[in-house]
Amino acid sequence: MEAFPDLKVSFDKLGTDARGTQFHWTLIGTNTGPGGKGKRVRISGYEIWQFSSDGLVAKSEGHFDAAEYARQLEQGINE
Repeated sequence: MEAFPDLKVSFDKLGTDARGTQFHWTLIGTNTGPGGKGKRVRISGYEIWQFSSDGLVAKSEGHFDAAEYARQLEQGINE
């Protein structure tokens, strides 16, 4: 988060499948933190959550397009 001081993460949708609950998100921010290049990024992805018996997230697996994220860090996005 230090790399993106203006970071905003939005909730896109929630779903379930055999793997668990899927929390879909979009991250938008400008890479102006330490060592940042000032490029704006917008990347979407999702977390697969598994819950413990007390209702808390026991496991979270993140998924996003790492190659597209790396490209945006170098080139930014067109808005």
